[in-house]
This record gives sequence, structure tokens and C-alpha cells, in this order.
Amino acid sequence: SPPGLLLLTSFLLHVKEDRASPTRLVCDSRLIQKYIMEAKDMEKRVGQCQALPALRCPAVLPLVDFTFQQWKSKSNETKRREILCDLALLLGAAAGAQGQVSDECGARQLSQLYRHANSFFLLLQTFSWEAGHWEPSCSPHSMEQTHISSIFLTYRQLVQGKLRFFFYDLATVSCK
Repeated sequence: SPPGLLLLTSFLLHVKEDRASPTRLVCDSRLIQKYIMEAKDMEKRVGQCQALPALRCPAVLPLVDFTFQQWKSKSNETKRREILCDLALLLGAAAGAQGQVSDECGARQLSQLYRHANSFFLLLQTFSWEAGHWEPSCSPHSMEQTHISSIFLTYRQLVQGKLRFFFYDLATVSCK
């Protein structure tokens, strides 16, 4: 998708070669605001689709709420890994829901959400502060939901919360 590909490409073009830490991309707060607005827009558009049926197989979604004090006490690597776990669960939920939705409007919105979430997932795998490779063996706190709108709500909360604060934290380190 052009937006998802654009996000990944622009991020990769602005990653320093020496430590793989983001630079100009996270320094422009307008970019994360753009993704927050897109998440809100996707959530609104799926709400305008014809009455979407409940999912036959519930979606397992990450619990993405957090306290600011807990968040500030974590290292950037811990935050990155936590967001990767949340995104992995969200991607699984979106993919599973896509197979259950026959409505064109809902399917289109799920596909867009999947592409955006996958772009963030790929992007966050491009840098690390600790030795070793990220393994998808994490077990974030989760909940089961049968409403498709819950997937969009969770994605918006993740982008508006953890991702926004993570990018802000990276900007304070990288944008001097």
C-alpha cells in the first residue's frame, strides 16, 4: 500500500547507519499526529460500514493501556519490545477478522489497518539497543473481543498512546 510503504520507506531512509537509531522521522511530531488521525479516521469509517456481524472466532487483542509513570521507568528497548508484542497480537487479530468479514467496507478497512500496523511492526524491528534478535514469544496482556470495531479502537489507542510516547522519547534522544 502506498501509505504503509511510504511510512516504512521514509523511516528506513532516516535511520542512522551506525546505531540504527531513528533521526529526522521521529523529530517531526507532525508525522505521528498524521498516523493518529489516520487511525481515528479508520475507526470512524469502519463504524459507518453496514452492520458488521460479530466475529465467530473472537479476536485476541492486546491491552494497550498504561500508566505514564510505568512507561517512563522503562528503557526504550523494553518499550520497543512491548509495542512489537502488541502489534503482533493486533496483526493476528486483524488477519483473523479479515477471514471472517465478507462485507466489502469492513474488509477494506481491516486490510488498511493491517497494512498500517504491519508497517509499524516492520519499522520497529529495524532498530534495537540490545544485542539479540526480537523473538515473537512475548505474551502481552490480552482480551478476547467479538466486535470488529474493537480491533480499530485498540489500534487507535496503541498509536495514540504507546507509539506516540515512544516516538516522543526517541525524539528527545535523537533530535538535539
